[in-house]
Amino acid sequence: MAQVKRIRRSVSGIILLDKPRGFTSNAALQKVRWLLNAEKAGHTGSLDPLATGVLPLCFGEATKFSQYLLDADKAYETVMQLGVTTSTADAEGEVLERRPVAVTAEQIEAALPQFRGAIQQVPPMHSALKRDGQPLYKLARAGEVVEREPRSVTITRLELLELAGDRARLAVSCSKGTYIRTLVEDLGRVLGCGAHVAELRRTQAGPFELAETVSLEMLEKAHAEGGNEALDRFLKPADYGLQDWPLVSFSEHSAYYWLHGQPVRAPEAPNAGMVRVQDHNGRFIGIGEVADDGRIAPRRLIRSE
Repeated sequence: MAQVKRIRRSVSGIILLDKPRGFTSNAALQKVRWLLNAEKAGHTGSLDPLATGVLPLCFGEATKFSQYLLDADKAYETVMQLGVTTSTADAEGEVLERRPVAVTAEQIEAALPQFRGAIQQVPPMHSALKRDGQPLYKLARAGEVVEREPRSVTITRLELLELAGDRARLAVSCSKGTYIRTLVEDLGRVLGCGAHVAELRRTQAGPFELAETVSLEMLEKAHAEGGNEALDRFLKPADYGLQDWPLVSFSEHSAYYWLHGQPVRAPEAPNAGMVRVQDHNGRFIGIGEVADDGRIAPRRLIRSE
């Protein structure tokens, strides 16, 4: 008997998931997409399987704005295991070396300033960055090591929260593209004992904080009790991650032309930059960019229902 194709729902919005440990970001996305029975889905930046915490999942029209969430700053808490280096710089990898640990909190505090501000990082081999179309982690699994160019990242906060034996807990706030595994590995090298990430929890992604997230267990429970539609209450608006952008309101006339790709003027619009746009009914209809002539050019539009 032929398998009946599942008809997915057209739903839009953002679910802020507290990603569980052991899931890839894509596996978590596909699980929630299945529970929601959503037609279109995407996430806003990968978390390692080891990591937990804030993972914004975009559905429907919200996927059009995921790039702007990808570019956002992040915050983490991580547990640094001192004295042990691994092949992946985290607890998932093979142990490469063990060294005795005699590191004090004062020594860690003294080492932290050199990693604050704008720094250069060499991305790890075990990462999703691509070389000639191949993810680096696939090359690493095949035993290959390729040259990686250092990248500039910015660490705005790096603080020692606790030192308990050979484990140090750190708080990190950083720009996009920062690898906490590399940061911890480099810090362990400076301390002279080596280190890897034992635990990693993302506490913030752009405007989204851990307190706003929902667990996979909560979503599964809601699905078991009420089906796909029961998850709709967890959906944030498509522009939820853009709340700090200037908001511009269009008249019915202007909204019509703007939604058909025409730049238009709006009262009280900023002189430059990106803006959120709503129509005369207060409905979010997309994002635009203020051009040199003061008109607002459409960049991403919300599909009319």
